[in-house]
Amino acid sequence: MSADLWAAVEAVFAPDGALARADPGYRLRTQQLELAQAVTQTLQERRVLVAEAGTGVGKTFAYLVPLLLSGSRALVSTATKSLQDQLFLRDLPRLLELLGLPLRTALLKGRSSYLCRHRLQQARLTGSLPDRFALRQLARVEAWAQGTRTGDLAEVEGLDERSAVIALVTSTRDNCLGTECPVYAQCHVVHARREAMAADLVVVNHHLFFADLSLRDSGVAELLPTVDAAVFDEAHQLVDAGVQFLGQTLGTAQLLEFARDLLAVGNSLARGLAPWQPLAAAVEKGARELRLALAGDLRGLRKLRWDERARRAELAQALQALDEALRHAAAVLGEQSVAGPDLARLHERALDLAARARVFAQPSPPERVRWIDVSPHQARLVESPLDIREMISEERGRSTRAWIFTSATLGDDERLSWFTQQAALEDARTLRVQSPFDYAAHARVWVPPRLPKPGEGAHAAAVGRVAARCAHALQGRTFVLTTTLRALALVTEALQHETAQLGGDFEVLTQGTQPRRALLQRFADGRGRVLVGSHSFWEGIDIPGDALQCVLIDKLPFPPPDDPLVQARVKRLQAQGRNAFDEVHVAEAAVALKQGAGRLIRSETDHGLLVICDPRLRGMAYGRRLLAALPPMAAVETEEEALQWLALLASMHGSGAVAATRSATTAWPRRPAAWRPR
Repeated sequence: MSADLWAAVEAVFAPDGALARADPGYRLRTQQLELAQAVTQTLQERRVLVAEAGTGVGKTFAYLVPLLLSGSRALVSTATKSLQDQLFLRDLPRLLELLGLPLRTALLKGRSSYLCRHRLQQARLTGSLPDRFALRQLARVEAWAQGTRTGDLAEVEGLDERSAVIALVTSTRDNCLGTECPVYAQCHVVHARREAMAADLVVVNHHLFFADLSLRDSGVAELLPTVDAAVFDEAHQLVDAGVQFLGQTLGTAQLLEFARDLLAVGNSLARGLAPWQPLAAAVEKGARELRLALAGDLRGLRKLRWDERARRAELAQALQALDEALRHAAAVLGEQSVAGPDLARLHERALDLAARARVFAQPSPPERVRWIDVSPHQARLVESPLDIREMISEERGRSTRAWIFTSATLGDDERLSWFTQQAALEDARTLRVQSPFDYAAHARVWVPPRLPKPGEGAHAAAVGRVAARCAHALQGRTFVLTTTLRALALVTEALQHETAQLGGDFEVLTQGTQPRRALLQRFADGRGRVLVGSHSFWEGIDIPGDALQCVLIDKLPFPPPDDPLVQARVKRLQAQGRNAFDEVHVAEAAVALKQGAGRLIRSETDHGLLVICDPRLRGMAYGRRLLAALPPMAAVETEEEALQWLALLASMHGSGAVAATRSATTAWPRRPAAWRPR
C-alpha cells in the first residue's frame, strides 16, 4: 500500500483533520479508520474486498475518502434511488468541498426516472388518465418540463412514485425510439449517460447496474469497462437485485401497456389503415386469460411455484393464444411500420413479447428457476438464475479493477459466507468491523419465554399483547416488525385491544394506512406513538434519539419455505450433500434479524430494548447462532426486568440528561448476550 495515499487518507480522519474541522461533533472511530485502510489497500492492489461494517462505523466516508483521494475513476452503486440521491446530493458534495478536489461526479438512474419529451407529447394527445388527480399531475409535469435541466422526475414536487402518469411520460427499453426519436437531441437519458461517461465518479443503483448488464440498455455496460474501481454499498441487496434482472419476465401489465400503445399509436399515425381496435383487444384478452391461468382469483402479493401451474391446460392455452395475438399484431405492424418509427418499434415489441410467450411455453432449463409473481396489479412469469455467481465472475474476468462490497449485514461468520458464496467471491478479502456503540451498556434483548410458538394460532395475538405492555411502559416509542402482512393485521388488532385495556395514551400507526414516508414522519416526532410494519420496514429506517426505544420482532425471519427461489437453492445444496437448512434458512434469518434489530440503536447516546417473540431462540440448537449474530446486547430473562428497563428509559425521556442516563445504564446488571439452548 502506498504510504503517501494512506497518509493522506489517515490525515482526513485524524482528530485535527478535515472532518474534525468541519464538524465540532466529529470523533475519531478506530473502526472507520480500519475500514478506510482496507479500502485504500484494495484500491491500490486492484483486488476484491467484502466488508461488513456495523451501525455507526461511518462506512460511506470510509470508502469515499480513499476513493476520491486515490484519483480512481469509479462507479458507486447503492440499493435505492433515494440512497443514490443522498449520496450524490449530500455526501459527495460535502466531501469534495472539504477535500478541495475538483472532481466531476454524475448521477445515473434508469429510464423510468427521466422525462421522455416524446412520450409527454403523446400523453397530451392520446394518454388515457384514470382520474382528475392524474390529469393535474400531468399538468404539473408539463409545467416542470419547461425548465428542468436533468429531466429527473424526483424533482417534481408531489409526484408520487406510484403515479400512473410516470409510465405515460417516461420511456422503456421496449418503446424508446433511439436516434429515430423526433426530440432525440433533447433526450434526458442520453444527456445523463454523456455526463456519466465524462465524470470521475458515477453514482448508480443496483437495479440499474444489473438491468443494464443484462439488457445493455442504460449506459452502465459502456461505463463499467472504463472505471478503476466499483463500489457496492448496501451490498446485502445485491443478490436479490441481480436475480430479478438477470432473468426473463412476461407480465400482464407489460402486455396491457403494449395493447394501449398499439391502439393509441395506430390510430394516431395510421388511422383506418389497419384494425387497431381488434388487434389491441386480442392482446388485452390474452393478458386477462394469462392472469386467470396464473393466479385465478388470488389477490395481494404472492409468489407461486411454477410447477403448480405449468401442468394446467389453461396456461398452455393462454400462452398459445397470446403468441397468436402478438404475432398477428406484429404482422400488421410490419406492413405499416413505414408510417413512422413508433410503429416500427411496436413491431419489434410484438415480436419480442411473442418470443417470450413461446419461451415460457417450453420447459425451464435445469440451471434456472421459474416462478409466478402475483400482485394486486398484475401477474408475472419469471425465469432467473439462482444467484449472481456467473455474472460477477464474468465481469471480474473482463478487466482488473478494484471491487468493494460493503454493508452492515453480509453474513454471520468471519468469511461472510452468506454473501460471498452467492456472489462467487470466496477468494475475496473479508473484513468485519464491529459497531462503535456500547450495546452492552445501552441496550437489552429479551426473548419472552412462555409465548405460543409462531406456528400456533394464538401467537400473533400474544405478540400484540406483549407489544402493548412494552409500549405502555414507554408511552409509545415502540416499533413492531412482523414477518408477514397477515401477522401485521393480527398483531395490530391485539395491540390496540390490549392498549385500551391498559389505558395507554398513545396512537398506533400501521403500515398501509398511510404512505410509508408519512408514517415514519409522524412516528419520529416522538409524541407517544407505536408503529407496526412489515417487509419494507425491516431496513432503511433511521430514527436516532429517544423517539424509538423499543423494537419488537414477532418471530424469526426465516425465508418462506414455499418460496420457489429458496426451494431451488435448497435442492441444489442437498444435491451437493450440504446442509441446506443451515446454509439457506438459518443464514437468511441471521441476516434479516440483524437488519431488523439494527433499527434500535442509531447513535452513541441511544438506549433501548429489543424483544424477539419467538421461543425457538431458547429451545432450538440454532438459537445460539442467531443470538450471536446480534450486536452484544445484555440479556434480560423476565418481563419484569424488561419493563423495569423500559421504565428507566421512560423516566429520562426528554430530560436531556445524557450523562445521567449513561451512568444509570452502565450500573444496570449485565448478563450474557445469549441463552444456552436446551
